[in-house]
Amino acid sequence: MTATSEKYIDQFLDAVWVEQGLSKNTLSAYRSDLKIFSAWLKKDLLSVEAENITEFLTNRYHLDISSRTTARILSSLRRFYGYFLRENVITIDPTALITAPKTTRILPHSLTESDVDALLNAPQIAVPRGQRDKAMLEMLYATGLRVSELVDLKFEQINLRQGVVQIVGKGGRERLVPVGEEALICLETYLNAGRELLLSGRQSDYIFVTHRGSNMTRQAFWHIIKRYAFHAEITKPLSPHTLRHAFATHLLNHGADLRVVQLLLGHVDLSTTQIYTDVASQRLQKLHAQFHPRG
Repeated sequence: MTATSEKYIDQFLDAVWVEQGLSKNTLSAYRSDLKIFSAWLKKDLLSVEAENITEFLTNRYHLDISSRTTARILSSLRRFYGYFLRENVITIDPTALITAPKTTRILPHSLTESDVDALLNAPQIAVPRGQRDKAMLEMLYATGLRVSELVDLKFEQINLRQGVVQIVGKGGRERLVPVGEEALICLETYLNAGRELLLSGRQSDYIFVTHRGSNMTRQAFWHIIKRYAFHAEITKPLSPHTLRHAFATHLLNHGADLRVVQLLLGHVDLSTTQIYTDVASQRLQKLHAQFHPRG
C-alpha cells in the first residue's frame, strides 16, 4: 500500500467517524477492507478505474474466496469512493456500475433452550470468576446485546431498580433493553460479592472486570464461552454472537413480534432481523415433521 493511499484511508475513516459516530470495530473493518484492495492494487487508491475493481473481484472469484467477504469489501469501497466524490476530490465513482457478487444467505447457528440452560449453569458461582461469568452469560442471553456492548457496560448505563440497560449501539444509536429477573439476580450477586474480590481494592467504571482490575475484552470472554460450552458438552458451532442469536430465535419461537425483536437487537433495517424468522421457521418445520400425524 502506498503512503498516499494510507493517507486517503485515514482521511476517510476520520470523516465517517466524525459524521456517523461509527464504532471502533466498524472503522477497523473498513480499514482492513481498504488495505486488502490497496495491497492488491499496487497504485494510489484515487487513481482507480472501474476496470481495476472488476479485475480485483474476478481475481478473488478465481481464488475461491468467500463471496460474502468480497461483497463486504465492495461495500467498503463504495463508501470510500462515495465520500471522495462528495468532497469533489474525484469526479467519477469507479464502483458506481459494479454489481456485488451474489451471496448465499447463511442462517446463524442457534442453540436450543436446553443447550442454553446447560451453558448458563456451567459456571461455578461459589467463586468470584464464576459469579462474573454467570452474570455475563445470563445478561447476554437475557438482553441480546452484542458482545462488544456487554464488555463495555458501565454503571451509568444500568438501572437495577427498573431492570433496564441503556445501550449506545452502532452509529451512536441509543436503545433501552429490559433485563430479565434471573439475569438481574445473577448480576446483583456478582456486584455485591465477586466484583470487589476480583478488583482487590482497585477502581473501575466497567461492570465486568478481570482479576487484574481491567475490563473484560471480547476475545477473553469468547474464550470463556468456549470453555463453558466444552464443559456443558455443547458440540454445535459457536460464535461470539451465539447467545444473541439464541435470544432472538427463542423470542420469535415463543411468539414475539418481529419489530420488537428488531428494537431489542438494535437493528436499523428490519430485513436484518428477518433472518431469525428463517431460523424459527426451520425449527417449527422440524417440530411439525416430528409430531404431526401427517408430518
